[in-house]
Amino acid sequence: MSFEREMLISVLRHTKEGPVLIRDVNLDARLPLAVCKVLLDELQNEKLVYVKDEKIFSDSESRVKIAAKAACLGVDLQRISDVLCWQEFEEIAGLALKINGYTVYNNVRFKHGSRRYEIDVVGCRKPLVVCIDCKRWQHSIGASALRKIVEEQAQRTQALADSLPNVKLKLDCTKWENAKFVPAVLSLMPGAFKFYYEVPIVPVLALQDFIIQLPFHLETVKLFSKRFSTLSSDF
Repeated sequence: MSFEREMLISVLRHTKEGPVLIRDVNLDARLPLAVCKVLLDELQNEKLVYVKDEKIFSDSESRVKIAAKAACLGVDLQRISDVLCWQEFEEIAGLALKINGYTVYNNVRFKHGSRRYEIDVVGCRKPLVVCIDCKRWQHSIGASALRKIVEEQAQRTQALADSLPNVKLKLDCTKWENAKFVPAVLSLMPGAFKFYYEVPIVPVLALQDFIIQLPFHLETVKLFSKRFSTLSSDF
């Protein structure tokens, strides 16, 4: 088990910039070459890596799945966070939304009142506007910190709803008569998605299921409804 954990971290560390030689991962993980190749075969069978000409290939989606697998095996979250690119979480969230028919916007910045806000990923599919905050937990998180995270995401989501329609934000939802804005937090932590103060905390491996099931569970999540009529010039 410890062999597998070290192998996963080494693969994540070295594929951060693209393909890597097997020997580099092998040396970093300090594993016998035979063990390294067996573990790589297992990862390739799970479609998490592709091995060719003594090189290891892994795209952003697969890397995040490898990270989730490492978390399930008990690797310290700080170690996992250190070898993930920040943008990879956002890419995974955007991809999952697109697969399910959403129009996706990354790093949505806007002003409401005297404050400026930013939401990592916004997905629009009538009548839903899913607003995702991507969190790479770097350590165990307590209830008070989690409450602050979900409250801030709910506040950002409500601010977005209140600020629209806005001539500076070209979101599909502003063409609708009505929209329902749903705040959510994406986490690396394994397990089924849960709710905190009605805001979904969604593990990355459960993201696809969450998006599929969301339209059927709107009565259990926090949401902000909005009817569109006029344009605002705030930005």
